[in-house]
Amino acid sequence: MGTRIAIVGATGNVGRELLAILDERMFPADEVHAVASRRSLGKEVSFGDRTLKCQDIESFDFSKVDLVLMSAGGSTAKQWCPKIAKAGAITIDNSSAWRMDPDVPLVVPECNGDAVMDYKKKMIIANPNCSTAQLVVALKPLHDAVGVKRVVVSTYQSVSGAGKDAMDELWNQTRGIYVNDEPTPEIFQKEIAFNVIPQIDVFMEDGFTKEEWKMRVETKKIVDESIELVATCVRVPVFVGHSEAVSVELDAPMSAKEAQDLLRESPGIMLVDDPEEDLYITPKECVGDWATFISRVRKDPTVENGLMFWCVSDNLRKGAALNAVQIAEELLNRGVIKPKKQPAVTD
Repeated sequence: MGTRIAIVGATGNVGRELLAILDERMFPADEVHAVASRRSLGKEVSFGDRTLKCQDIESFDFSKVDLVLMSAGGSTAKQWCPKIAKAGAITIDNSSAWRMDPDVPLVVPECNGDAVMDYKKKMIIANPNCSTAQLVVALKPLHDAVGVKRVVVSTYQSVSGAGKDAMDELWNQTRGIYVNDEPTPEIFQKEIAFNVIPQIDVFMEDGFTKEEWKMRVETKKIVDESIELVATCVRVPVFVGHSEAVSVELDAPMSAKEAQDLLRESPGIMLVDDPEEDLYITPKECVGDWATFISRVRKDPTVENGLMFWCVSDNLRKGAALNAVQIAEELLNRGVIKPKKQPAVTD
């Protein structure tokens, strides 16, 4: 048998992106199964030029697959990942359920691809938070070169990070304002149309939100425990694409030009940085792309060895689906999963 894959949560935003990226990157799968909750049974999703019908997670036989790409929420991941492991399959999970488990590797392949081999402890590999994923891709080469001491980051996160219903809420509120309908927040705490909301996830006892906490602890786990990080995470009325304003205090001097040269050659990064020509990337321009875009690299004159930059990425791709597929490719390249050269069979 060759590689057999199940996509759990196939009808969601990230699930659909997973299917699209598997096809785009020609991942060598002999079988691809779309799996979702019972209410999505029989619903059709696209996989390249083919159509898959969703199967019910409750009745799906996970022993017939080698790899599960899961994007179905934390409670589902907590319930099903151990069951899938007992059936003999590896799960790459997009939720926050397993990220900080010491026996589960948290992986961004450009940063710590070797960590995938720790999957054996629980047969689970965790995908980081979307805002963390793009940040660590930018931090890793700087840390390897001279060391990152401290990071201050403000995020501008699109509504797609909260799911399809959140995207619908932005659309409906925006449309309603033009016809004098009073917006009614349901997914978000406040009106999102023509507004920004300085809260993502719940508030914690120290005044930070859980999203801000995630960025801190996940960066430490992926890159280096010694890095100190503080974040302010903000939801903005953008459909897709997360942006981050990042200030970094380094352990040794590095000029803006040296940082640009380093980042330009680093994996996963596309440097677009010429302010005189208005060359910088906005979230609208990153949609559908694989890269983490870096712009506006400059010295921070307020701290010793300080740098600042602007970081943008498609959160449904590098922040979720693309990173999960890259983890799968790491497993493939390391011989953990072994494909055969034959046409894909889908159902």
